[in-house]
Amino acid sequence: MAVQQRKATAHKVEKKIEAQIGKTWGRDRDVSVGTILVSLGILVLSPIWVMYTYISCNGYNCAMSDPALEIYNAPDHLEALKTLLVREMPQFSLYAARLFFSWLTFQAVLYAFLPANIGYGQRTPAGHLLPYKVNGLLAWLISHALYAAGGLYFGWWKLSIIHDNWGGLLIAANMYGYFLTFFCYLKAHVFPSHPADRKFSGSFIYDLLMGIEFNPRIGKYFDFKLFHNGRPGIVAWTMINLSFAAAQYQKIGYVTNSMVLLNMLHATYVLDFFYNEDWYLRTIDIAHDHFGFYLAWGDSVWLPWLYTLQSHYLLRNTVDLTPVQFAVIFVVGYTGYFIFRSVNHQKDIVRSTNGECMIWGKPAKVIRTSFVTSDGKMHKSLLLCSGYWGLSRHFNYVGDLLISLAMCMTCGTQHLLPYFYIIYMTILLLHRIQRDHTRCRGKYG
Repeated sequence: MAVQQRKATAHKVEKKIEAQIGKTWGRDRDVSVGTILVSLGILVLSPIWVMYTYISCNGYNCAMSDPALEIYNAPDHLEALKTLLVREMPQFSLYAARLFFSWLTFQAVLYAFLPANIGYGQRTPAGHLLPYKVNGLLAWLISHALYAAGGLYFGWWKLSIIHDNWGGLLIAANMYGYFLTFFCYLKAHVFPSHPADRKFSGSFIYDLLMGIEFNPRIGKYFDFKLFHNGRPGIVAWTMINLSFAAAQYQKIGYVTNSMVLLNMLHATYVLDFFYNEDWYLRTIDIAHDHFGFYLAWGDSVWLPWLYTLQSHYLLRNTVDLTPVQFAVIFVVGYTGYFIFRSVNHQKDIVRSTNGECMIWGKPAKVIRTSFVTSDGKMHKSLLLCSGYWGLSRHFNYVGDLLISLAMCMTCGTQHLLPYFYIIYMTILLLHRIQRDHTRCRGKYG
């Protein structure tokens, strides 16, 4: 009852502030029945889909339709489903759980104690300009150096250790993802880091999915969003690929050129993220999303298990690219990376020079805007409308999708599952465009 009263009071205060300043921007707070039903579907179906991809790869060489066909063709569908789940579902492993939580703790220690520059995100709807510890590149280097040294020099583990414990790690990651989701939901009600930046929709389902708190933190610098998206998951991304490459070597005696190219493309994307970590603080994940199941479970499970599907596929399906195929995929991927980085660089240089710069040999064209935060203060901002940003408001997504496509193309064309990433990224980015337009309309008018 007390929680509900605090929630209702906070919602009324927020509405009063909005009425006073005439601005509504940030995460949705009043959602439709349709949105709630879609949110419920995401909460239920996302974990099922991750488990289904695990079963498809682990038991059926990543042939996505085979598990469903086995059940469909059986005389007793329910009995066939039970048999399949008993046989193929990942099992809890104490060793894998220790491995996962040791990794999580290790990354938290690196995040908290490694030397770091201090970066700043965008101003929040409540007017906060929060500091962040930017030391992800150093954390990545230390993690990978330790992984390689422990596997190749000291013999503490096999380089295929992640692959060898993949099912148990999936169970442990789900345990943590669900714990983090509900912990952050309760934290938002009981001891929020920045109360004025909370958003209550009136729907438990939507708030659980999309989050209530904007920047849940421990202390001044330990930010949940930056840590969980940027450290355990993305640092592990390249390490997972390397582990599956090592497992491929153990299986067939060599590493295919498709696996090498996949590792190159993923490593480029990940290293770019960490090299430009300060830039990432002003992207939609950090600057606009609240922290709920979408990021808590998503960063713990969805990202490391589904963004690495191509390495799972290439382990189980040997793909040797011809020199021409290798060259075409290489060109597609690195053309996409060049576009992705060039587009974002234009926006960054305009903001750092207050618009006093050249874009494609001409003075930058900008819209000088203003917006109001919920503390009633007016702030200034720049919107670039020349260069790539004169061609399209989201031309960086063109580069992002080209990189994603190249990653999938390394797997050939025999199965659909490795192409899940490009399908998912297309849906995700189109939805982000819609969300960004709505937010900008509310923020800038």
